[in-house]
Amino acid sequence: MPDSQPQPSPSGASPEQAAGSALLLCGARLTDGRTVDVRLGGGRIEAVGTAGSLTAAGNRCPATARVDLSGYLLLPAPAEPHAHSDTALSADAAGPLSYDRHEVQRRATEAALLQLAHGVTALRSHVHIGDVQGLGALAAVLRAGRSLRGLTELTTVAMPRVLTGIAGSDGLAILRDAVKMGASVVGGCPDADPDPTGYVEAVLEIAAEYDCPVDLHIDGSDPARLGRLAAMTGGLRPGVALGPCGGLADLPPDAAARAADQLAAAGVTVVCLPQGGCGSVDGRGTAPVRLLRAAGVRLAAGSGALRDVANAVGRGDPLEAAYLLASRYGLRAEDAYDAVSSSARGTLGLPEVRVEAGFPAELLAVRGDRLPGALSLAYSRIVVHRGRVVARTSAVREYCHSPVVAALDLPRQGRGELS
Repeated sequence: MPDSQPQPSPSGASPEQAAGSALLLCGARLTDGRTVDVRLGGGRIEAVGTAGSLTAAGNRCPATARVDLSGYLLLPAPAEPHAHSDTALSADAAGPLSYDRHEVQRRATEAALLQLAHGVTALRSHVHIGDVQGLGALAAVLRAGRSLRGLTELTTVAMPRVLTGIAGSDGLAILRDAVKMGASVVGGCPDADPDPTGYVEAVLEIAAEYDCPVDLHIDGSDPARLGRLAAMTGGLRPGVALGPCGGLADLPPDAAARAADQLAAAGVTVVCLPQGGCGSVDGRGTAPVRLLRAAGVRLAAGSGALRDVANAVGRGDPLEAAYLLASRYGLRAEDAYDAVSSSARGTLGLPEVRVEAGFPAELLAVRGDRLPGALSLAYSRIVVHRGRVVARTSAVREYCHSPVVAALDLPRQGRGELS
């Protein structure tokens, strides 16, 4: 079975290695087929050379820690653009969902570490504010984020329930307080407000006031409403994300195509949730990703619910999301992985990552030599954040002795690291 607990000091990296010290990744395979050494320092990629070139006598730094990545595929690290840290890991809890601050912080921290083990070095969490939880859940998730610094980056989206009418005045006040407290994105569910258009107008007003991004939960089953929202948010900077837009898949083809064109023209990002989303069982459709990409819509993929009431078996694994985009929805493996890595990072406002000198050292090494195989059986992983190995997951396969094993010329107890 895979050991999924993050290990900040895996074998091959010095336990004392600081974020700014040098690290050499040896013998890694890139998606273009090259086998390379990669030197990291100061949180960035310093050099990429053919295997062995950076360990030659003239290039060796005595203080450089080394990690052997023979048999691993080296990729830009994925990011999580749509998490729910305040409710994560609550599916097995007895009774009503607890918003006790210590409990929320514990669950949010554990959930982030689970996703870190999958390779996620940055995540955006939607957090409910107002009503029973007030600002308590947000404060707890923000504390979890501070405790995780150096391992992963956790940012938050403040989600008020109502922003219009008499009840909306309280929602507006608490949304402003949430931004002042540290929520870096404003959002919510317009369809839960009696006046969805007014809700969006209020969110956009506060986003402009505090110069922060917008991230809204939208089903997309009403093309007229989606078109109005796209027109309202078009061109907003620093940016707008909409998700999961699963209702688009249920529209007639012509209506879905028109909606996709409107989203593309507005320049918004659609965050789809191929692993099941974060809504009810009846609302777990996935946006028509091929249609959206063909229309030029910026597409990212997230995980949504992680073992809460909305999805009791959610894994929070970006490679699973990419696998589903490829196997179920027909994207090329490269495009599917882009949706959980480069596009997801762009949604979070993070700099681009490439395995090239000068780029941030946010990397994921997966056992395997080609991307399709890595998406299919990606058990063994090594995660690099800010130039430091922060998590390692390994798995071992064993076979008992049998005629089948003998016929395949495998060892009697064939121990081998799983992909």
